[in-house]
Amino acid sequence: MLIDLTGRTAIVTGGSEGLGKAIAARFARSGANVVVLARRENVLDETVRDIRRDAVGRVVGHACDVTDSGRVDEVFAAIAAEFGAVDILVNNAGSSNRSPFEELTRASMIADMDLKLFAAVDLAQKVVPGMKERRWGRIINVVSANGKAPKAASAPTTLSRAAGITLTKVMSQELAPWNILVNALCVGVIKSGQWERRHRRDAPDMPFEKYLEPHARPVPLGRFGEPEEFANVACFLASDAASYVTGTAINVDGGLCPVT
Repeated sequence: MLIDLTGRTAIVTGGSEGLGKAIAARFARSGANVVVLARRENVLDETVRDIRRDAVGRVVGHACDVTDSGRVDEVFAAIAAEFGAVDILVNNAGSSNRSPFEELTRASMIADMDLKLFAAVDLAQKVVPGMKERRWGRIINVVSANGKAPKAASAPTTLSRAAGITLTKVMSQELAPWNILVNALCVGVIKSGQWERRHRRDAPDMPFEKYLEPHARPVPLGRFGEPEEFANVACFLASDAASYVTGTAINVDGGLCPVT
């Protein structure tokens, strides 16, 4: 399916690597103007250069910690000055913090919610008024399939991901009258920066694909997903082709999650 996002402006948070980078690149190839937000400026600059090579739309990057409300305000002022309205928001910034239940701390849970839930609310509240005026908008919350089927020692990340799924449903119900569609994409085992960091930590001398093999065995499709496969679903949801899809939490996980 040919997706055309020409004339749309999209923000992708956590966009300097992995899934965020793949989504930003897919949007840009489909004609959208793309604003990439990430914390590490040096990595972000390299990512923007990479995406621009095949981009049809304009691509810019802003170093931004999405939990820093003051910095977020500055970035949104710059986006408004350069592009005007924002049509598509992808809340992808996140991490995978896990610990046994008895080792959970209030601080770790608050920090996780701040990054994955409260920041998503803050960003969405900034773009929704303009979307309402134009009666068109797309908000995609990147969460985890573990938010539907959590495992032992998976908190706090599964707590915030489950909250993100609920937030998606709440927003979709409230914003539907303005043709603002809100969906969640649930990550399974997909090649990402997090898996690359695990590889460097656990088995740096082992080839990356070899390291992934035991983690891929439970997946019905028998392999890890590619970031581009995930980005293709995001691009569909961001387009007019998904005009009757809202309030969903779609598993992009090769059939791994037992909960649909």
